[in-house]
Amino acid sequence: MTDGPPDPAQGSQAKINTDVPQSARIWNYWLGGTDNYEVDRAAGDQYVALYPGIVEIARSGRYFMDRAIRYLAGEHGIRQFMDCGTGLPTLDNTHEMAQRAAPDSHIVYVDNDPLVLAHARALLTSTPEGTTTYIDASLHDPDAIMERAAAVLDLSKPVALLLVNVMGHIVDPDEALAVARGLLRPLASGSFLILDDCTDTHAGFNAAQKVYDDTGAIPFRLRSPEFIAGYFDGLEPVEPGLVQSPRWRPEVEGIDTEDLPTLCGVARKP
Repeated sequence: MTDGPPDPAQGSQAKINTDVPQSARIWNYWLGGTDNYEVDRAAGDQYVALYPGIVEIARSGRYFMDRAIRYLAGEHGIRQFMDCGTGLPTLDNTHEMAQRAAPDSHIVYVDNDPLVLAHARALLTSTPEGTTTYIDASLHDPDAIMERAAAVLDLSKPVALLLVNVMGHIVDPDEALAVARGLLRPLASGSFLILDDCTDTHAGFNAAQKVYDDTGAIPFRLRSPEFIAGYFDGLEPVEPGLVQSPRWRPEVEGIDTEDLPTLCGVARKP
């Protein structure tokens, strides 16, 4: 999504930097994608050597998204989805998940990474009944995001806001909470937050993240479970509440997975 404050002079024409690793490209690599560079693969491999669980975190977050989207489309009739921090395409993307569950769904991607936007322009496909579009904007500017979203979504009707493994890019904790609240504020009653984030509860994960941050890449902040729970203040959590990503409404009984330093949930705006 956004790896730094917005630069209006650059906009979507910013140069793709292949000199330092970039989180969207590394995430793409961990998910089995091909839209990454040698610098990203080297950083990704180094991360995995220090903390192998990061690959399972990446995959379990994607599976959580699919289950949450299908739940909201099927059980609550949600037909509008806004994915902030789109990332690079992999085998299954938000618009595919949503329109597979409900072909008339409308999806808005939000990102300001030039490589992500290049793929968005090439891959903006949709079912005939729905729409898929993107907004070129920084997560640091929720007011601009929502102003542009209002032009393509009907904000008088419920929207599902997706913040999946992206909020750590907002390094300042007060700003992170303000961004989440700024995105939720204009949404109608009955809207939902889908959020997944990484916690600071595993020493090996913390060490691997520090090594990554020291590469010169834009840092990502791992946060306490208590802090992550604050994103849901004022919202009505959907059962089972806040849990590790593989444990949110698993579709296989008795799911057997190692404990992951993640916390995710879905909650309704009253």
